Amino acid sequence: MFGKILFATSASPACDNAAKVAFELARRNEARLYVFHVLGVPTRGFGQYVRDLKSGEEEVADADYREWVTEELKHVYEAQFKEFGPPNAALQLAVGVPHTEILRFARQEGVDLIVMGAHGRDEDAAASRVRSIIGNTMQKVSKSARCPVLIVNRPCNTCWHMFSNIVFSTDFSKPADAAFQFAYRTAREVGAKLYLFHACDLGGSGLYPSQAEIERQLERARKQMQDRYVSKMTDYDNYQVEIWEGTPYVEILKYARDRKADLIVMAHHAREVPAEDAEIGSTVEQVVLRSACPVASVTHEERVA
Repeated sequence: MFGKILFATSASPACDNAAKVAFELARRNEARLYVFHVLGVPTRGFGQYVRDLKSGEEEVADADYREWVTEELKHVYEAQFKEFGPPNAALQLAVGVPHTEILRFARQEGVDLIVMGAHGRDEDAAASRVRSIIGNTMQKVSKSARCPVLIVNRPCNTCWHMFSNIVFSTDFSKPADAAFQFAYRTAREVGAKLYLFHACDLGGSGLYPSQAEIERQLERARKQMQDRYVSKMTDYDNYQVEIWEGTPYVEILKYARDRKADLIVMAHHAREVPAEDAEIGSTVEQVVLRSACPVASVTHEERVA
């Protein structure tokens, strides 16, 4: 299913959960795995000096420094390399702005999937700098990546090991169509059950509709589910359609927990917003931060179908 996987890491504990998923996916798919780390942002034009992203200190990115960072990465992920590491795993270093370098490398190598951690919300002041960098990078990569981005924020007990339940959440936007293609393809290839879910945000405008209007909205949602998605699954019947009412991210999380989801698939952003102008949707971000399973953010169809 995945031939090339890019695991983008800061080599901090915030990426540990994503590391386990990335190595496991690479092993099970016999995929090429790139463990990708950005050393820092150049501080003096095109010179060798960089601002280390973890410490904030200025470093000289010469051969010795690169060798030291490489050894550190090998040490940090020693257990994963021993247990899950495929023979074609490779460490890759870059200098520059993290999201720019991740996207550039993914395009150059034709990566099928990017795996990343998400910023947490604990109160460890010493880790706040790293968390901020990871969070900003995750948002920007998700916005522009030509392939799906798998975001892992918590320990994952299944993560393709006992993969069986995929929740696809939609707002019926064009970006959601690309997310559906990824969810459908994944479910079909691994034999998982696909749950197609929509949460009607009835109070989102601040006005609470009448019961008749609620029924009309639910009926429209059911019809869109049929027309946009179910009608395209002529060769697959292991699915279920659900439409709930409430705050979208709350209902998505409740539904995923209720269905024991291994994966949640969503569009990076909602509605008809050009990808280059969109920030990661608040619904997606809230789901990422709270989900017990990985969340796949999808923007484009190019490397989905």
